[in-house]
Amino acid sequence: LDRQIIGILAEHEAGAKCADLCRKHGMSEGTFYNWKAKFGGMTVSEAKRLKALEDENAKLKRLLAEAELVKDALREVAKGKF
Repeated sequence: LDRQIIGILAEHEAGAKCADLCRKHGMSEGTFYNWKAKFGGMTVSEAKRLKALEDENAKLKRLLAEAELVKDALREVAKGKF
């Protein structure tokens, strides 16, 4: 997907009109502009690295949330409320 997005953005930078690209690739102009804001000027490898970092960040957020739940449960047990 990253390769496709970068390819579509490269077509636009080469002079293709947004409306034509959206029609050709079956997407909305809103999607195109969201991609442009997020991936504009990136190479495929940079986009892949961004995706990997976003995935890692989501995993770390889940782990933190789980740790907070365990901490709260232990706090309740320590108070004698179980």
